[in-house]
Amino acid sequence: MKLPGPARNLSRREFLVAATALAGGVAAGCASGRDRPVPVLDTHTHFYDPTRPQGVPWPPKDDALLYRPVLPLEYRQLAEPLGVAGTVVVEASPWVEDNQWVLDLAETEPFLLGLVGHLKPGQAGFRADLERFGRHPRFRGVRTGLWGAQVTPENDAFVRDLALLADRGLALDVLIGPDQLPLVVRLAQRVPDLRIMIDHCANLRVDGQLPPATWREGLEACGRQPNVFLKVSGLVEGTGRSDGTAPRDTAFYRPVLDAAWEAFGENRVVYGSNWPVSARFASLATVQGIVAEYVAARGAEATARFFHHNARQVYGLRRLPSWPRSSRV
Repeated sequence: MKLPGPARNLSRREFLVAATALAGGVAAGCASGRDRPVPVLDTHTHFYDPTRPQGVPWPPKDDALLYRPVLPLEYRQLAEPLGVAGTVVVEASPWVEDNQWVLDLAETEPFLLGLVGHLKPGQAGFRADLERFGRHPRFRGVRTGLWGAQVTPENDAFVRDLALLADRGLALDVLIGPDQLPLVVRLAQRVPDLRIMIDHCANLRVDGQLPPATWREGLEACGRQPNVFLKVSGLVEGTGRSDGTAPRDTAFYRPVLDAAWEAFGENRVVYGSNWPVSARFASLATVQGIVAEYVAARGAEATARFFHHNARQVYGLRRLPSWPRSSRV
């Protein structure tokens, strides 16, 4: 499968999905007493450039799909027709200085609303790095769970560093598997002022059937912690269909989506595409269309919260680009 390039035209199906997303935004805006539509905020994208002199630590060179420059212009050309007005970037590198690389990128691209960076709580240098990057208004949190930074709620140094994150009003994204959900519960209890976001539905395998009881029970336990949120992302990736044939039918994903809403409610779920990784499994229009169709049935207010308001709450997003945009790519 070839990743869609910047100049690719939308197919008829993708155009219809885009129109549906925009219509949903208009409905949500009207329901909230606004004259303008509520724009979609995508809380999970990655950007990087292997052509830099230092290269990149990820993706690997043998990844024919992802090992290439992936920059905001390409994403905007795919996302803006779908009603997306901005994105939160999640760091795709373990190199500390790559946090600054994304922040520098955001200085010239207001479409990048914030960065969830990669720092290592509980390890040497975390406090100094947090002090440095935390001064930037678009540094909105840290992701842990990979690259030698695991979720360790019994580690006092780890917890103390996360308390510093909470003191700054920043969030924590966690990249975990279904068996690690109990760790999130314990962490939420130890740092109750920290907003914790579970990425990619805890990387559940998605097969169209009722998810395993252990995942559902773990999700429900996390949902009982008021400071834990769920990023509804990773659905098409969960199918394992890396040839680009992940199902478009929302019903295929409904058992997972129903469990997510039952555990967290409409105030603590947010949208994330995981682009460009998701493009290995389905187009951006399909990724967004699946959840847009599902949440539309829950009403305009739920749609506005899922695609916009909850993201602003979790990541403390203040500055948004104008909507509609004064210029288009």
